Amino acid sequence: MARPTSAADAAGLGKGRAVAFVLPALVLIAVFLIFPALWTVYLGLTDYRLTGLAAAEPRFVGLGNYTGALGDPRFLTSLWLTLLYVGGSAIIGQAGLGFALAWILRGRSGPVRRLVEGVVLLSWILPGTVVGFLWFALLDRDDGTLNALLHTPGFAWLLDYPLLSIIVFNVWRGTAFSMMLYSAALENVPPSHLETARLAGAGVWQQLRDVVLPAIRRHILTNLLLISLWTFNDFTPFVLTGGGPEGRSEILPVYVYRVALRDGQLGVGAAISFLILLINLVFALAYLRLLRGRRRERETTAAGGPPA
Repeated sequence: MARPTSAADAAGLGKGRAVAFVLPALVLIAVFLIFPALWTVYLGLTDYRLTGLAAAEPRFVGLGNYTGALGDPRFLTSLWLTLLYVGGSAIIGQAGLGFALAWILRGRSGPVRRLVEGVVLLSWILPGTVVGFLWFALLDRDDGTLNALLHTPGFAWLLDYPLLSIIVFNVWRGTAFSMMLYSAALENVPPSHLETARLAGAGVWQQLRDVVLPAIRRHILTNLLLISLWTFNDFTPFVLTGGGPEGRSEILPVYVYRVALRDGQLGVGAAISFLILLINLVFALAYLRLLRGRRRERETTAAGGPPA
């Protein structure tokens, strides 16, 4: 291979090699992300169905699917249930319990810590469907393990408290990620800062508020973003309740499944999926806004000026 004869040739060769390395990744992104997204947008603008004439010759309906979904009480109910599910199981449950476990286990070693971490991690690494069926067996009305332990035969946890059941299930299943992230973040908090706060008479809550939480704010925001998006798009609760009874646990992923696959309305299901994507985008933009605000605050403080 001939060597480049000038700096321009060398730069061109370098760019060519960079494109060659990046091209496979770009192809994969286009095939598995961009094309499905564009196809979903197209389907959402048609009356495409699984069977019938609309499956062979779909008609263009414009924004009809979107306006129909936004005006559908069932969609609005599913959206509200999804927000409750995310708030209860991710923001309050997983983030709160994960931080509590990380704070309690910090600086500890021995079999107790290994046991707690092992149990929490096991619930996270098991396949979601397997965990779902295990919890179904735990909460079953007739032969459930929980009713046997509480001596409450016939109590229908999944029928009487469906939303609470899937919230507790998701907290148990997903707390491991928050615990591991917060454990790593707490290791970066200087022990001298905590010791200084203790010598100044600060209690545990004051230490958390004034020392720990400001130091790990970026980790908190990252964790909240990830677990919120994962929970918002989680389909596993379908294994426990199937969205019932009477739609009381029909979160948006289950609602999309029923509309698109059970009812065969692929166009409507695609429109609802795109609306879910927009909601996820709002979550991500809110996180980035908070992150940029924190970065500007640190830069202003480092420059010697008052925090913004």
